[in-house]
Amino acid sequence: MLPSTLISIADLKARRDTWAAEGHRLAFVPTMGALHEGHLSLVRAAKSAADRVIVSIFVNPTQFAPSEDLSKYPRTISADLELLASEAVDAVFLPNDTTMYPEGFQTFVHGKGMALQLEGISRPHHFEGVLTVVLKLFNLVQPDIVFFGKKDYQQWRLISQMVTDLNLPVKVIGCETVRESDGLAMSSRNRYLSGSERPIAAAIFQGLDAARQLYRQGERSTSKLLAACHSQITAHPELLLEYIEIRRRRDLNAFETDLTEEAVLLLAAKLGKTRLIDNIELD
Repeated sequence: MLPSTLISIADLKARRDTWAAEGHRLAFVPTMGALHEGHLSLVRAAKSAADRVIVSIFVNPTQFAPSEDLSKYPRTISADLELLASEAVDAVFLPNDTTMYPEGFQTFVHGKGMALQLEGISRPHHFEGVLTVVLKLFNLVQPDIVFFGKKDYQQWRLISQMVTDLNLPVKVIGCETVRESDGLAMSSRNRYLSGSERPIAAAIFQGLDAARQLYRQGERSTSKLLAACHSQITAHPELLLEYIEIRRRRDLNAFETDLTEEAVLLLAAKLGKTRLIDNIELD
């Protein structure tokens, strides 16, 4: 049986209020659809932490720049609902653009600091759209706990910071990246890769893992760790690095030279027409 679908805000509110009256703990997994095993791992984590689970599917237009792939973003709602049914999700919120951004909408969440680094350099309005839609979803769903994948590491950290800064009554959990057998991080955009590009994409994880192995051997020089990652990736000229950085996990600030606290290695690369991001915590 397919999960219950909630189209309007009124439908969502009625279901949420019923569960609240019954004393249920509510978990929430926001998505843009085109679901894969990475999303389902979040759903399973949510089910283990709460009595009821809501998943939202909404391709958020405000986080796409005019030059980006909003119109081409995969929309697979029937398949998505089948997958969520297999995980026994309690309800799926399916708002449309007008529901989320009614006529006259003009208020956005503008992050500073962390939002202006890394992804924020090449995509300056991306996180404004992300934070705005996530805040709206939090206000509508009113979950006790929410789950995000660490594959979008900067997004996860920014949302956690927003929850802290704005005193939102929700707990944010980051879940480990789910990978294909060759290490490529699962992503809805992987379906854009051609047959010849797909094996090349695995070099991204090979580079990340090379740096992690060097770190485990005791190396703490940022330049040497970055070089280890860089050499693996640049062995494939088809992969065009946009950035490759080692940052502090807690705030994504840069290190002076050597690593002095918990770190994460993050990168973005283009392969053909597909832009891929990935990261690995150095531990």
